[in-house]
Amino acid sequence: MLEFLFSIRWLDILRFIVEVFIISFFFYKIWLFIRGTRAVHVMKALVLLIVAAFLANVFKLHTLTLIVRYLMPVSVIAFIILFQPELRRGLARLGENPLFGSPWKEEVIEEMVKSANFLSRKKVGALIALERDIGLRNYAETGVEMDSRVSSELLNSIFMPNTPLHDGAVIIQGDRIAAAGAILPLAEAADSVKTIGTRHLAAMGLTEETDAVVVVVSEETGAISAGIGGKLTRDLDGATLQKFLLKVYSSRQKKRTSIRRRDIKGEVKVANEKAVIQ
Repeated sequence: MLEFLFSIRWLDILRFIVEVFIISFFFYKIWLFIRGTRAVHVMKALVLLIVAAFLANVFKLHTLTLIVRYLMPVSVIAFIILFQPELRRGLARLGENPLFGSPWKEEVIEEMVKSANFLSRKKVGALIALERDIGLRNYAETGVEMDSRVSSELLNSIFMPNTPLHDGAVIIQGDRIAAAGAILPLAEAADSVKTIGTRHLAAMGLTEETDAVVVVVSEETGAISAGIGGKLTRDLDGATLQKFLLKVYSSRQKKRTSIRRRDIKGEVKVANEKAVIQ
């Protein structure tokens, strides 16, 4: 026993701690990703299957081991097929690049708020998506291409009833209206179908799959809602909507600034090293 203890090196202990930390962090991230989704129940079933395989192997239950051995590959393939939207969403979040997203401005927020207030008073339905780091080009291609400067007057005219584009969504990239009449994915929130309309479901669906900010005006009540990260903040007025959008805008600017500062420090460090070498 003492020989075994003395044979353990500090490097082995450090490696073990690092491995435990990495594995724990990995499973923690997976849990955060699937928490609150239907994938939780399937993940529980997979865990039970793994436990069953372990117990069958320990107690030499050959029949059960054979069954589990054939079920494992099928369950993994079924998991990938069933949760393809969630996996695509996760990969898109991993691939988002804050350096090259569309640089929208405060003027765009002001024009959106003015339009939302006007449409709310008139009880005209509207759906506006503001692109951030994950591109919305594939959704913009489902609508009519515009490439126009963002203005409240143009937004109001697009959503007026009996116009060709009033039923779809407007997609804003940077300070330009990229498309109107676009079709957005509906959220998979079956419990919410009875309480919210199609525009709100489309807003939730887009923000579940991307990091876009979406503004919705209800056609029935004129209520203004704003969504991000798969959640809607409802019953906003012009002032609270502007605060909401400015908060998102300022957090995005801080993120870009911190990344840019790190890049500048790295460039200066490289330049200093080159100067020393020369």
